[in-house]
Amino acid sequence: MSTHNVRAGLDKQANQVQEMFDNLAPKYDLLNTLMTGGIVNYWRKITTEAIAPKPGERILDLAAGTGTSSVPLAKAGARVTACDMSHGMLAEGRKRYPELEFVYGDGHDLPFEDNTFDAVTISYGLRNIDDTEKALSELHRVTKPGGRIVVAEFSTPTVTPIKVAYQQFLPRVIPALGYMVSPNPSAYAYLAESIAAWPGQEELGRKFVNVGWKNVEYRNLTGGIVAVHRAWK
Repeated sequence: MSTHNVRAGLDKQANQVQEMFDNLAPKYDLLNTLMTGGIVNYWRKITTEAIAPKPGERILDLAAGTGTSSVPLAKAGARVTACDMSHGMLAEGRKRYPELEFVYGDGHDLPFEDNTFDAVTISYGLRNIDDTEKALSELHRVTKPGGRIVVAEFSTPTVTPIKVAYQQFLPRVIPALGYMVSPNPSAYAYLAESIAAWPGQEELGRKFVNVGWKNVEYRNLTGGIVAVHRAWK
């Protein structure tokens, strides 16, 4: 199915999203760096600090893509499972990081037993799962009691100048850059739409609570362009 039909509403189809990321896999990390001006590396550092990986812990990195977000967790001594629903991303990841464990999995129905992981995390992938609460519930299920979740996702800017600039940037600049540098430019129109349609910080926090996560907190990055949510089971 053509990725031109992918839209960011509640009718996202898993096969469409999977196809989109399969096509983007070889250049995905480079494109993210270019389109964020490199600031994605700062966001990733803060997310890793929020996860606070410890030697010997089991950590699930959902929507891990090529494993870029999993590497610092493994370097901290954790046993990381990089999970994604894109076979293209998984194949690329296995080539780049053969030392990591890559597993195919759908956020609606994770292929893991209850109470498996000390921590679970997902970066910039939760909005691509059409049932947010189902995904958060599945992540809750596979987390050990006392374990934690960290979600990094694009969010609602809280600083007016950034908010105004962001509203102009998303629908115009991201798709335009996509057509210039991406092998699948329509994917970046989808990404812009999905970010614009995503709930704000407080609304997303309530979804955590609805499925049983406790002590939900969040930190805004870059004026709220990204928010890192954290909670405990």
